[in-house]
Amino acid sequence: IKQADGRYITFSILCVICYIMGESVCIWYLLRITRVETQFTHCCLYSFIGFFYSCITPSGSGGQPMQIIAMRKDHIPVGVSFVVLAIVTITYKMVLVLIGAIIIIIRPPELMLYLVDVLWIMYLGMALNVICVAVILILVFDPNLVRLIANKSSALLVRIHLIQNPHSFIARIENILNQYHGTAAYFRQYKTAIIHVLLITLIQRITLFSITWLTYLALNLNGTPALTIITLQAMISVAVDMLPLPGGMGISESLFLNIFLPIFGKFWVIAGMVISRGIGYYTQLFISGIMTILATVILKRKR
Repeated sequence: IKQADGRYITFSILCVICYIMGESVCIWYLLRITRVETQFTHCCLYSFIGFFYSCITPSGSGGQPMQIIAMRKDHIPVGVSFVVLAIVTITYKMVLVLIGAIIIIIRPPELMLYLVDVLWIMYLGMALNVICVAVILILVFDPNLVRLIANKSSALLVRIHLIQNPHSFIARIENILNQYHGTAAYFRQYKTAIIHVLLITLIQRITLFSITWLTYLALNLNGTPALTIITLQAMISVAVDMLPLPGGMGISESLFLNIFLPIFGKFWVIAGMVISRGIGYYTQLFISGIMTILATVILKRKR
């Protein structure tokens, strides 16, 4: 690790920042389409909050709820923020599904050589991502189903006496559902916006996957094309993204050591894993954590 080239380490850290900023661009762009005015710097704060809580919760499930809370403090309607973040999540997962589907269908020999021992977990990850995308698509573009779920949930909360003023609570829920319905209908007319976000997300994802290639260069290794290394790292993300582990901890490291052993060599693969994973996950966690504290202060003051 001491022998690693610091220039590539610096580029890798910049890739993490660009990766987080990529989501900020998507959120800002979608909010602009819905005519909700907000500062781009605040969209950056939403992204830092989302990535921090995604890093520390199973399957990244805590990111979007905490972003909705932060956006609510910024006076962005919950119905709007829910749909915007759902579209961001759909495109985020869809990129992995597309990459995984292309590799699994085409099965390029130069990649399958490294994936043959871990194909079962790749298939599991693909299936979970497809299910997740399908469920979110239904929720975004079928407001009647969301209304049914919300009404059933409200009735249950009233029945078990968790709500002191049921009429006020149901009225607020109805208001949110009306906002949600209008926003979802609006996006159905602007399908090109989703395509634009998908392209931005593709670049965003490739930026993060490139950290492994930069680590390979930092260790003064050569002989394997950048596309091969980036695609293999993408397949690791396909496998672990939806597993119920915070940040895919444990399984991500295990897959890295298994897949990249022939590429890095046994004397370098652990160093490569420590650097790549340390920057791609733990540096992201650290930066997002610091910015989440800052965001809490900024949004509290504004409120």
